[in-house]
Amino acid sequence: MKPEDIPYQPWAKALVESRVGGAHAREESDANCLPPGVPKTAAAPPPWKIIQTTNQIAILHEAMTLWRQIFTDGREFAADLNPSWLGYSIGKWDGDTLVVESRGFNGKTWLDKVGNPTTEALHVTERFRRTNIGTLELQVTIDDPMAYTRPWMVTERFRLMTNGDLLESICENNKDLEHLPGSPLR
Repeated sequence: MKPEDIPYQPWAKALVESRVGGAHAREESDANCLPPGVPKTAAAPPPWKIIQTTNQIAILHEAMTLWRQIFTDGREFAADLNPSWLGYSIGKWDGDTLVVESRGFNGKTWLDKVGNPTTEALHVTERFRRTNIGTLELQVTIDDPMAYTRPWMVTERFRLMTNGDLLESICENNKDLEHLPGSPLR
């Protein structure tokens, strides 16, 4: 998306503008060996794998060896979700599309490498759909009224590889961090 298409709250726009060109790269969660958040994990270059059972789906991410649980057993969101890096996800099928609602984020991650911010009010809706034998389309709606004036959407397409293995990828003592611009993450 073009930056002018994103409906920023004034403070969020100013923050993103200050992050242009990597000026605050040191403050990004994954630069600090912390989870990148949702939906950033889906857009990350390393592979990920989807495993489906009768009442939940797991998405395994090679990056940082992370996983997400998506509950498909009909449960509702609790009123007091414990804020977390990847949120709490509930999914259901709408025809051939898996619709995943995620809430309960800690607001410490960026939505993307550009530096679009999140808050604890973030609500992400992902729509996973296979458009053909080798392509997965992911439509993501971002609804974070503390950072954006209205919900907005982006669509990504991924090449499916059904016969690959994930490798362990651990972020250990990032020695590049001291060379990145910005303040240390607190």
